[in-house]
Formats: sequence, structure tokens, C-alpha cells
Amino acid sequence: MTYFAVLDTNVLVSAMLKADSIPGAVLELALGGSIRPVYNETILKEYREVLCRAKFSFGERIVNAVLQGIVNRGVCVEGEKLDEAEFPDPDDVVFYEVVMEERKYEEAYLVTGNLRHFPVKPFVVTPKQMLDLILSNQSEN
Repeated sequence: MTYFAVLDTNVLVSAMLKADSIPGAVLELALGGSIRPVYNETILKEYREVLCRAKFSFGERIVNAVLQGIVNRGVCVEGEKLDEAEFPDPDDVVFYEVVMEERKYEEAYLVTGNLRHFPVKPFVVTPKQMLDLILSNQSEN
């Protein structure tokens, strides 16, 4: 089964800081497993800007490889504009817009380490919740 998911930037950062973590497992599934990343150009731009910050020292080659993997496996979606007033951080709105657009066609999730930044919805999940969902569905099959 394929799961469509918008990955919040904090999930990518956590995954790249510690590959053998739950966010690391989510990123691994997004780059070559059962998660199909959903993004748009604004999200890719934010990923690049954050991952290239000197404090992380990931290196341009690694950042490019991760972003290229997301583009190669993912689905580019432009979402309808939403009212930013509903969100504590206006930069997070684009992630919600994209997941809402993809949900018109597929069951899609927004995976984030900051649940409080988004409306409480069953499709807004933590990395652990995403992994638990995938594992529970695999054990049923």
C-alpha cells in the first residue's frame, strides 16, 4: 500500500540529524518505500533553505540528494490558498494547503513534529503515528 504524505520540514531535519530515529524511518520510507511524498515548489524551497543552514552542516550534496529523492518519488501539488489567521506560524500554511489538495484525490497525511501548529485532524500525524499506521496495515495483510 502507498501512503501519500506531506512531510513538515521539522521531520526532514530530525531525520537527517539522526537517521536511526522515527523521523529517519519516515524519510527512508519516503525516499524508497511505502510513503509517496507530496510537495510543491514553496515546500521544496523551504526544505532547501532550512537544510542548508550552517548550523546543520548537512552539506549541499546530501541536501540535493534528499530533495531530488523527494522530487523523483513524489507528487507536486498546488493547494488552494487558506486563511493564514488559523495557523500559529504562517509558514506552515502551505503544508496544510498541499495536504488538503491531495486529499481531494488520495488519502493523504501531513506528518509533523509540531501538531499544535495545525488544526486537529486525523490526517495530521506525528512521525510515530505515521509509522504505526503503516505497520498496523502491513500486519493486517
